Amino acid sequence: MAAAPGREPRLVVVGNPHNRRVTLFQDAVRAAGLPPAREVAWREVLGGRVGFEAGETVRIDSPGEDPEVYRLLHGTDDPTRVEGSARWYVRFTAAAQTLGRAANTAGADLLDSSDDLAVLFDKRLCHGVLERAGIAVPASPTSGPDAPDVSGWADVRALMTGAGLRRAFVKIAHGSSASGVLAVETAGPGRVRATTSVELDGAGRLYNSLRVRRYTSEREVAAIIDTLAPDGLHIEQWVPKVRWNGRSADLRVVVVAGRATHAVVRTSASPMTNLHLGGTRADLDAVRAAVEASGGGWATALAVCEEAADRFPGTHCVGVDLLAAPGWRRFTVCEVNAFGDLLPGLTGLPGSGAEGRDTYGAQVAALRGRTATRTPSRTMNDREGL
Repeated sequence: MAAAPGREPRLVVVGNPHNRRVTLFQDAVRAAGLPPAREVAWREVLGGRVGFEAGETVRIDSPGEDPEVYRLLHGTDDPTRVEGSARWYVRFTAAAQTLGRAANTAGADLLDSSDDLAVLFDKRLCHGVLERAGIAVPASPTSGPDAPDVSGWADVRALMTGAGLRRAFVKIAHGSSASGVLAVETAGPGRVRATTSVELDGAGRLYNSLRVRRYTSEREVAAIIDTLAPDGLHIEQWVPKVRWNGRSADLRVVVVAGRATHAVVRTSASPMTNLHLGGTRADLDAVRAAVEASGGGWATALAVCEEAADRFPGTHCVGVDLLAAPGWRRFTVCEVNAFGDLLPGLTGLPGSGAEGRDTYGAQVAALRGRTATRTPSRTMNDREGL
């Protein structure tokens, strides 16, 4: 149950104290003239110490960037290792369910449904939800809850062939920030190339790297994918991205309370446009003008993102990764991210209602418009097709 209209929300943020995400959210809370949000540390949550009060509005933020929390979720002390995402997923979703039960018991308003989080952090399930809703997504042989098991490289090759895909992205099902992502190209038996930030060492261990590299040996590609497979794999079509100033480009669009409020254009010389892997922000105004000139329509692009976000009604804010086809006329949703709002310094889109506010300020402002009752988020069993 949300706070009654006209009453200021009493905010709680579940996160890692002193982390930049929590700090930016608290800055937005203070800028709105509200009392600081009460902070609940992920260490407390994972230690079983969770408690809310009636009338509180609870925001769940990322558990990342804390060594102890990382160890509790992954079961290892090395944050550079790629393996272990399935273990992280089980522990994280269990903790999110604990938070949901605690909020419901107390009569607090939870801004991030545990059921939504379980889908958003499984690329196969998320892809299936979007696909069944008729939202344009890359073709995939591993979409939805009935997707076939992928036990290794042999399965990946067979599924790509069966789906008619010579170029595909192979992703760990529960990864983020391009961890464990390979852009795979095949050209007949033994001819394989994979572009990835995964580093394979001599002992067969996998590490996240800030350097994008290419593997051209099928033996090495197979070794990486065989090692990743126990964590779960998702395969999807490598959709050609629009080019901007000679570089691949895509969009991250933040949707708050159902409305697209912020957007950033990311460009890269590699298939991965993540900013920490060398991607750079491009001129958004120039891209908007190009979209309008193409006939594709900027409003259409934002509407696609809002439609994708609408599939997760129990989540206050998501970040949608949007692919534009060459020519800027057609748009495809690549991913929907539960914690996709970390875009420091970015202010709201014209006409969005978030002008002059960063992504956190937009979320705080939207909380003041929440009604006294809200539609409960559907459980995974209630979702169409699941």
